[in-house]
Amino acid sequence: MADPIKKIVLRGGKVRYRFVVDVGYEPKIDKATGEPVINLDTGEPVMRRRQLTVTKDTKPQATNELARIRHEMTAGTFVAPSELTVAEWIDAWLVLKSRDIEETTLSTYRYALGPARKHLGHIRVQALTEDQVQAFVDAQVAGGRKRGGEPGSTLRVSYVRGTLQRLRECLERAVVRKVIAHNPTQFVKVSLHDKKRDRREHRRAKPWNVTEVQTFIKGIERDRLCAPLLLSLMGLRPAEVVGLRWEDVDLKLGTLETANTRTMLGPRVIEKDTKTEAGERVLPLPSKASEALKRFRARQARERLAAGEAYTESGYLVVDEHGMPRTTRQLRDHAYRLMRELELRKVRLYDARHSCLTYLAVSGVPDVVLAAWAGHTNAAFTKAKYVHPDVEDLRPAATAWDAFHSADSSAT
Repeated sequence: MADPIKKIVLRGGKVRYRFVVDVGYEPKIDKATGEPVINLDTGEPVMRRRQLTVTKDTKPQATNELARIRHEMTAGTFVAPSELTVAEWIDAWLVLKSRDIEETTLSTYRYALGPARKHLGHIRVQALTEDQVQAFVDAQVAGGRKRGGEPGSTLRVSYVRGTLQRLRECLERAVVRKVIAHNPTQFVKVSLHDKKRDRREHRRAKPWNVTEVQTFIKGIERDRLCAPLLLSLMGLRPAEVVGLRWEDVDLKLGTLETANTRTMLGPRVIEKDTKTEAGERVLPLPSKASEALKRFRARQARERLAAGEAYTESGYLVVDEHGMPRTTRQLRDHAYRLMRELELRKVRLYDARHSCLTYLAVSGVPDVVLAAWAGHTNAAFTKAKYVHPDVEDLRPAATAWDAFHSADSSAT
């Protein structure tokens, strides 16, 4: 077998020793656009074979280096030198992720990584350090406290943490693909001081309490969209509500099935199946929601007759007087108008989901039922993210303490 190490005589007469070794594959980058080249048949980045050229002063040095490279490649620990930048790897990773996540989720990933791509993208991914990432995070938090500023620089702590989370996931894949040896984001965090200050300066609006929800329900009884709004108040996501079709509702059995969603991506409406497999569920209808749906269907029948040929038969449940489907944005704006008229705190319609699940949890609904109702697979996630007891929910605990404090110690 031919010796892979070649003797090279330079122009000045100096002797060097050089070898070329295959060291795996990397995404092929389009020189004109700077973006990964995509295989149109598979949708994956085109990978190219990488060859590493190494030159040493002596043959023993070259021999030892070749042995090291081959050993690390066999052990799966070798990382070849690369000029790939952070921006180029982010683009390649987003292409890889596009196979596993929805278009809307991919859009949020791309948005979250925008600041990192802008401020760190020029750095070679192998040269990126923990200090650089930490400085970026600190600068983003500091920028988020200023009013105004250029787009992408004024981010809240929650958004900065989201950016860091996505960047960490992105670079972890780079470790797996042997693009880098370790993940420089592993120990980077938003400081505790910054998190506390952000909580003080940006108090999160609390979801409605039980009294506010009940006030809203009573106030919308005569509203045309009472039925879909009640569905929001029983824990459905807004995209699930506007995605409902009449064929998904069985008023005889008193059930509805969430198998379709309509969500917004910028100005576009995207129709797709549920966010997760657990989101595709059949729920029993509370009597008030069932009666509201019956009235809504009867009203739509009258509207259909009044509109005649101008009526659009879309099959959707949430439509206007001419049968045109409504979007999550339109449903939200309608709810905000009602909140103003009823002099209620303005909260996101999605927060009604939090109020509903909190009420179910403090009412003693089992965790497994709570998660299934919410469309989650993990009850712990449901309780951690969606259950927010307020002071009145905690009142029974105070009553229990009264009983404890007044107990006769002699009885024990």
